[in-house]
Amino acid sequence: MSYIITDDCISCGACEADCPVAAISEGDGKYVIDETLCTDCGACADGCPVDAAIPD
Repeated sequence: MSYIITDDCISCGACEADCPVAAISEGDGKYVIDETLCTDCGACADGCPVDAAIPD
């Protein structure tokens, strides 16, 4: 299982900075998580100010 970033993303970049395995990058209008790199640690969800990072 990995996390995903919903359309609620405000592109602030907090999740990218919090990800310990660099699985998050800026996408088209929102950040995206590479599910092959995600370790399901939840750091992105903990740091997201709008709760856009959720378990998939």
